[in-house]
Amino acid sequence: MLTWDEKRQLVKVATLYYMEGWTQEQIAKKIGVSRPIISKMLQRAKEAGIIEIFIKDESAHTVELEQKLEKHYGLKDAIVVPTVGLTPDMIKQAVARAGAYYLSKNLKSVKRLGISWGTTLAELVKEFPYIRKEDLKIIPLEGGMGRKFVEIHANQLAHELAKKMNCTCLYLYAPAIVETEELKERLLAMPDIEAVLEEGRNIDMAVIGIGNPHKSSTLRKLGYLEDNDLHYLRKLGVVGDIGFRFFDESGNVIINSFTNKVIGVSLNELKKVDQVIAVVEGIHKLESIKGALNGGFINVLIIDEQTAAAIVENW
Repeated sequence: MLTWDEKRQLVKVATLYYMEGWTQEQIAKKIGVSRPIISKMLQRAKEAGIIEIFIKDESAHTVELEQKLEKHYGLKDAIVVPTVGLTPDMIKQAVARAGAYYLSKNLKSVKRLGISWGTTLAELVKEFPYIRKEDLKIIPLEGGMGRKFVEIHANQLAHELAKKMNCTCLYLYAPAIVETEELKERLLAMPDIEAVLEEGRNIDMAVIGIGNPHKSSTLRKLGYLEDNDLHYLRKLGVVGDIGFRFFDESGNVIINSFTNKVIGVSLNELKKVDQVIAVVEGIHKLESIKGALNGGFINVLIIDEQTAAAIVENW
């Protein structure tokens, strides 16, 4: 137990340091002791409950969520974007902007960057700053998807991002999904297509989106998934997809007649990439994101606050 005099001295030191802004050196001179003793007194004041530190900032909650996500899933990084008072469109833009910032700051040793497709990644490319990275090569991770929504195809996103960095990009001149497995094999035998896929298997970093085929699905809007496909995928336990490759809630890769006709880098190949950054938002993707995390497909997650909180509440 502290004596009254000891407690008074600790309160005095704590007040000068935290309330008055004195340095430990200044306090030591005033009291007539060495600076290390002041440091020990401040620590003792914390242990005695005299000092309680509160971080008053809206990002304190998001930082706590980031730490929990990183620890639980063994992530290299988690970035949780505050969303209070934002509309869904504003949330998508805020998450994409955070993704663009993170990507631009982490390209130093990257020579080959893979990019997937989707509306959030298209927004990320729009938000990406103009920087010079001439030694970088950008590679689409899957083929194109016909004439609809060309602006969100992997080829187009690779092209737009390469323009912003004054670097080169490759094009995968093949559909993302073909009619038959036989046609897929014929296309994969073409040197130009195989060369791009081989580059895609050897990237240093990937930036991807995560989809939920059952809710607000872009694949459904594009006409790639019909009701009978969705029924079939649900029976297989599919909760999400990364670039047309499906997985269940435990993160097991689902191989079926649909995925066997996809031209692109596989999920098992993606797992071998050093850094895979998922940029994703929306509570409707909760189960999809959890499945991707359980599967270990990603090691950097950039996500909105509401969805991050829901993941933490539903481990």
